[in-house]
Amino acid sequence: MQHIRIGTRNSALALWQANHIGHLLEMAGFSYELMAISTKGDQVLDRSLSKIGSKGVFTEELETMLREGEIDIAQHSAKDLPSHLPEDLELIAYTEREAAHDVVLSLDPSLRLDTDKKLKIGTSSTRRRAFLKHFYPQHEAVEMRGNLQTRLEKLKQGTCDAMLLAYAGVHRMDMSAYITQHLEIAQFVPAVGQGSVAIQCAVTLDPSLKEQIRAACNHIETEKCLLAERSLLYQLEGGCSVPVYGHAILKEDSLQLTGGVLSLNGQQKIEFTQIGTHPEILGKHLAGDLVNSGARKILQAIRAELNP
Repeated sequence: MQHIRIGTRNSALALWQANHIGHLLEMAGFSYELMAISTKGDQVLDRSLSKIGSKGVFTEELETMLREGEIDIAQHSAKDLPSHLPEDLELIAYTEREAAHDVVLSLDPSLRLDTDKKLKIGTSSTRRRAFLKHFYPQHEAVEMRGNLQTRLEKLKQGTCDAMLLAYAGVHRMDMSAYITQHLEIAQFVPAVGQGSVAIQCAVTLDPSLKEQIRAACNHIETEKCLLAERSLLYQLEGGCSVPVYGHAILKEDSLQLTGGVLSLNGQQKIEFTQIGTHPEILGKHLAGDLVNSGARKILQAIRAELNP
């Protein structure tokens, strides 16, 4: 029985995801162990992601472990992966995507975002913050870093009235009882990759082993969607701290990709939807539409504001 060492962040959600990968490998005849670490993004909680460097804050240390042969594969929340990956590493699988939408969590079961009452909404995402300012400008966004358990405690302590989070993580951590509103994907379009777990390895990993891991863990339909989304992100040079968003779904034999760019103040929003059959080309074409409509100017302004 071949043994696989899985690198992962040490948060409860990351460990859940790593064990999920492990169970998929077990069903294919592998044994596994987890190598859990704390990343830069986990350690620095007093600043927003955009202030500590958006590229690889949750992945860098695991990538080093892959290069040095300390682990065989690393698992990441697909939405945390930067648009540009190192040439000596590759993504070989994407797990079946959980429902990709965002949710509102609160201790008040009746709380909704469409209230006239001014609320404090906790989020660490510039995308969610920008959408909040665009659709619900009456509310105040409050910086909320840390793992889901830490954020829930902050909510209970009164740091905010509600939180915006990805449904996938909330569901995996059995926190669905706190959900007061499911946000429509057509309105709050998700981050690229949201809801899926990506498996990364060194290019030099044995090709036969790569194929076996891929066969055990990869979900073909999800992979097609994420390749389109990540192509869009790559073309726009986006990252997890920039409000570039994209979500693809399969429609019969085609892919439908919706993506856009939103200014930090929520006032400028450029969004398009395209249908195609080739994921990477679809993402590239949609990015071209966005660029031709002024996306680059918005992104330049965002980066200047985030990194003055």
